[in-house]
Amino acid sequence: MGTFSILVAQASAVGSELIEEAGHEGFGFNTNVLDTNLINLAIIIAVLFVFGRKVLGGTLKERREKIEAAIKSAEKRTQDAASALAEQQQKLAQAQAEAERIKKAAQENAVKAKEAILAQAAVDVERMKQTAAADLNTERDKAINQLRQRVVAQALEKVESQLRGGIADDAQHTLVDRSIAQLGS
Repeated sequence: MGTFSILVAQASAVGSELIEEAGHEGFGFNTNVLDTNLINLAIIIAVLFVFGRKVLGGTLKERREKIEAAIKSAEKRTQDAASALAEQQQKLAQAQAEAERIKKAAQENAVKAKEAILAQAAVDVERMKQTAAADLNTERDKAINQLRQRVVAQALEKVESQLRGGIADDAQHTLVDRSIAQLGS
């Protein structure tokens, strides 16, 4: 590029000299090839075409390679992203299936636990009823035994009081027999 600007500067300097000279002669066509610098311009254009083409071609080639590399990189990232997305979607589907399986298992376990709790509660209620019935029977038997003891104690008191007051022999035998009969039952 530096060579091109030097050549342009020289061409403009030569052109301005020509304009000054032309200004003295007037307006017209100059047919002198050396005066018009056509050879210089042809050389400059040829040099620019040969060297500029290489520089411009190299720059364009570099640019094209960079663009191709960027496109390939973008395509690779797109493919990677697509495969990662597919993988994550598959993992999501697996996680959802696992969550559904866990939920189903939890519901089944809850039903089993409920049934087990209800069965245990029924067993506990039945045991409590049996315990209550046994306690009731024990209390009833205790009350009956207390009543028997009172009856015996009262009968003995009555007998003792009658013995002190003098009871006939027949009455004593009858009373003793009755008391013995009551104690036996």
